[in-house]
Amino acid sequence: MPRYSEERKAAVLSKLLPPANRTVVSVSAEEGITEGTLYNWLKLCRHRGMPVPGHRKTGDDWSPDAKLAVVIETAPLSETELSTYCREKGLHVEQVQRWKEACLQGAGQQATQHKEAQKQHKQSRKKIKQLEAFVRNRPGQRGQLTSLEDRTRLLEYFDEAVRSGAPRYKAAELMGLSERTFKRWRAEGDQVAADKRPKTAPVAQPHQLTAAEEEAILITCNLKEYQSLPPSQVVPALADKGIYIASEASFYRVLKKHRQLNHRGRTQPRQTVARPTSFTATDPNQVYTWDISYCPSAVKGQHWYLYLILDLYSRKIVAWEVHESESGEYAKALVERALIREGCWHNPPVLHSDNGAPMTSYTLKSRLAELDMPMSHSRPRVSNDNPYLESLFRTVKYCPKWPSKGFTSLAALREWMLAFEHAYNEQHLHSGINFVTPASRHRGEDTALLAQRKTVYERAKRLHPRRWSGQTRNWTAVGEVSLNPGRTQEIDRNRVAA
Repeated sequence: MPRYSEERKAAVLSKLLPPANRTVVSVSAEEGITEGTLYNWLKLCRHRGMPVPGHRKTGDDWSPDAKLAVVIETAPLSETELSTYCREKGLHVEQVQRWKEACLQGAGQQATQHKEAQKQHKQSRKKIKQLEAFVRNRPGQRGQLTSLEDRTRLLEYFDEAVRSGAPRYKAAELMGLSERTFKRWRAEGDQVAADKRPKTAPVAQPHQLTAAEEEAILITCNLKEYQSLPPSQVVPALADKGIYIASEASFYRVLKKHRQLNHRGRTQPRQTVARPTSFTATDPNQVYTWDISYCPSAVKGQHWYLYLILDLYSRKIVAWEVHESESGEYAKALVERALIREGCWHNPPVLHSDNGAPMTSYTLKSRLAELDMPMSHSRPRVSNDNPYLESLFRTVKYCPKWPSKGFTSLAALREWMLAFEHAYNEQHLHSGINFVTPASRHRGEDTALLAQRKTVYERAKRLHPRRWSGQTRNWTAVGEVSLNPGRTQEIDRNRVAA
């Protein structure tokens, strides 16, 4: 029986498998290999999950293994790449979409079957979740008054945990209290003792303001010469006259006590502005940012929407797509493709975006909740909480090859973005990561590359030391990257840079 090399087998199978799909009889006559041998090779390919044509030529007659292999292979592909793949394999895009929906349906049925098995586990953890929710919503300040009802409930949870075998100190630590606090709450006869502080008479402090001094503050602030001035102006004015009644803080406190401290004037009252959400990435695939931008067409008033996901740490474009409309379904598919392409499906990163309709759609939110993928949003009406994506969109649209008169078709835009993605990830030296390519930093190659540059500069300095007045250029790899860092982080970063 003749033996065939792996190269010969691969060349022959390329004629039998899609997209060629030639018959076994014609290939056998051309290559001089028996039909039985060729059928055996096709059987082995089918067992490996490769798409093998059946007795009929339609793709729907392929085996379930072959269909699953196609779904897995096409999951990380964009619309353009998927169209090319389907033409090469002799399939339609709609067929692949149907197979994908069938796989998702099967996964949903499997989840339903395991639901009963998980029910018992959820019931066993129900008490712990109730306890955690109660402790989370309970004021946690030291010395906070705890009502008799709350004390009774916490002691019941504590006793139940101890009876189940939990150590006393661990149960108390989970509740955010000390074991000694629970002992103090128990009176004689296992009765719950109420807090006695509300019934205790307040102790007068020897240095507190007297009633006469408080009255003097109120009278002074309501004098004609001071009636329109805040305490910050009244106290220095009194000091210039040699008068001291109380400190500025005491003035404010007394006015607030007597309800005379309110916002006045035409200025808007001070509002508490929420700090931006901040995340720090120390490695790739920890924080993603994404957004949607307009891409104009050659027809005035018509444009397309560019969906793009960026890795915060490496600045690499991990996924993108262009569509004719904004939709949560498109966003969900793009996020799924990014996770599959980067291999972080089981450990998804944080996904940051603004507050647009697709970003806050229930379709995307529910899918991210299923994937256990944390979400983060910019503050309302704040345009610079997603700076890395905004900067990348500027790089895209200010590229010299960007057509100034717009794109002629959706396919032309996708082809342009495909070329831009490769140039940006593999060739563009990014200034934000010390002039290495995003792809090399994503793969962890930036440290060795920058160390090589440092060696080149040090060698040049040794040859001509007088040309350097100080150290050579800093070729240290950029460390962690923060999204909207706080003021303390900015000060520390600037100090290190200086």
